[in-house]
Amino acid sequence: MFKRILVANRGEIALRIIRCCREMDIETVAVYSEADRESLPAIQATYAVCIGPAKAADSYLNQETLIQVALQYDCDAVHPGYGFLSENPEFAARCEENDLVFIGPSAEVIRKMGDKQAARELMRSCGVPIVSGSEGIISSGEEAVSEAEKIGYPVLIKASAGGGGKGMRKAFSREEVIPAFETAKAEAISAFGNGDLYMEKLILDPRHIEMQILADKEGTVLFLGERDCSIQKNNQKLLEESPSKRLTEERRKEMGETAVRAAKAAGYKNAGTVEFVMDEAGHYYFIEMNTRIQVEHPVTEMLTGMDLVREQLRIAAGLSLQLSQEDVPMTGHVIECRINALSPGKVEFLHFPGGNGVRVDSHIYTGYEVGPFYDSMIAKIIVKGSSRLTAIRKLRRALEELVIEGINTNAEFMHLLTYHPEFIKGNYNTGFWGKNHKTIESWVKEGDF
Repeated sequence: MFKRILVANRGEIALRIIRCCREMDIETVAVYSEADRESLPAIQATYAVCIGPAKAADSYLNQETLIQVALQYDCDAVHPGYGFLSENPEFAARCEENDLVFIGPSAEVIRKMGDKQAARELMRSCGVPIVSGSEGIISSGEEAVSEAEKIGYPVLIKASAGGGGKGMRKAFSREEVIPAFETAKAEAISAFGNGDLYMEKLILDPRHIEMQILADKEGTVLFLGERDCSIQKNNQKLLEESPSKRLTEERRKEMGETAVRAAKAAGYKNAGTVEFVMDEAGHYYFIEMNTRIQVEHPVTEMLTGMDLVREQLRIAAGLSLQLSQEDVPMTGHVIECRINALSPGKVEFLHFPGGNGVRVDSHIYTGYEVGPFYDSMIAKIIVKGSSRLTAIRKLRRALEELVIEGINTNAEFMHLLTYHPEFIKGNYNTGFWGKNHKTIESWVKEGDF
């Protein structure tokens, strides 16, 4: 097992990794920007090193500095968490070149699955269902119009190197294609340094369902159930749950086996997520594979009782998975709610909920300064109940106990969302926020729901 690991991230995921390493008697080196000098990861790690100013490009995205720190502190491995460099094949390759174990799949696999168009072709070749779309990269607005006419409206123009909802635009008619293409291309270049685009048939308001997989170096691949991530705002997830009310046991098994087939086709090792969209008729289609730990991984951990970060470390160290597919436990119902800061500022007072079946993953504390530099998510509230209704009631109670003073958050909105009739019935899809957020916001404003 590793002796010392560089944690190449910040916030709650850095703290999550550090805690796991402490339980496994592994030393950690936390890196932090000047804005994160007083962060919990910097305080909790064995060693902490400032790597630059607040701007991510000068700190958390500075590959040269990260490699130098890892070598200087005699680290065996690097854990990238999620975001930042977690799906950057060049960074994974640089770790490998410097005899540092990159805790995740190989640079080759990250590159293969990070190219969304190439990943689609790989999935097509191994029989994984994909949404109909262009056969290659689209080079111009005129070509985009031609492809859209072949596919049929509406269409979705997507960045090949994309993620997080960036470089993605919808077009519902011929007139909308070229403006959508140009906007998506500009955003893709800005966000990823890569303006390659492709096109898919747009499935209106689908379910967004992802399968968690684990794969070791001996070729064993397990799926650990699904996460329904359909409640989203501007392609950003707000709430995830498992099991999905939309899936039967037969469909769950089928989709899990499809995810395993996809991982094996990619030669995948470590933890990963295979993402699908599902239409109203129950047909599902591969959209992408996330080659890293997910923000919402606690949902699977609560559902199965497994520690996914621990499994990542074991796999990266060359150890085998200890379970067979039949032995993977999945019990109860789990819901995760993301708490986002709506403004920067100082947390004047903080109280997190607790009790049976309640977990909180966060890096903030009373006195913590929430800055404008990074992702707005400041906490995740995860609950587990014996049934979906029990879990919903537990989440409501937990959100009622949550107190964050000094900054504005979405906590009240998320609390009232759990009372919406369509959410309670589980009759929601990716169109839920667009159709219902004004109603929920009016409940928040009235304050007497």
